[in-house]
Amino acid sequence: MNEGKRTAPTHPSQILPGSFVEGLRGTILRFYAKILDVIVAVLIFLMLLTLIFAVASLFWDIYGSLVDFRQEEVIRSLVSDVLSVFVLIELFRTFTDYLEFHRIRLRVLSEVAIVFVLRELFIGLYAHRLGPLDLLATAALLAVLVGARIAAVRFTPRHGDLD
Repeated sequence: MNEGKRTAPTHPSQILPGSFVEGLRGTILRFYAKILDVIVAVLIFLMLLTLIFAVASLFWDIYGSLVDFRQEEVIRSLVSDVLSVFVLIELFRTFTDYLEFHRIRLRVLSEVAIVFVLRELFIGLYAHRLGPLDLLATAALLAVLVGARIAAVRFTPRHGDLD
């Protein structure tokens, strides 16, 4: 019944505008896709190691703040490390989504950018080094990023497995 019916390709190496990839081009594209998957997997592993190191550094800073609670630099470092862990978690999610879907989703990428901008905003506010113009520029950037995220959620592609 379904013998003559082909399913739509889901991997980039399987897609060529207008036709299925065959022959030498198909072999090269499949090789490229496999190499790309290996590179992304290595990057995910490195991100995991970085995340583990960041959490260990966070615990070290907590220990340092408990030993000498009045030390302002240790507390600043603690705030920066906590926010950096959140940025790393979002980046980790971006790479794992790429490995799963073979594309970077605008929604996830905008969330990473929002978390990063908020990290910088919180660090700047905590250090008392942001002026009114910096705050206005950051607010405008956040508004654009939130608008991009809303647009990404509102206008998602209409394909079955895409977000």
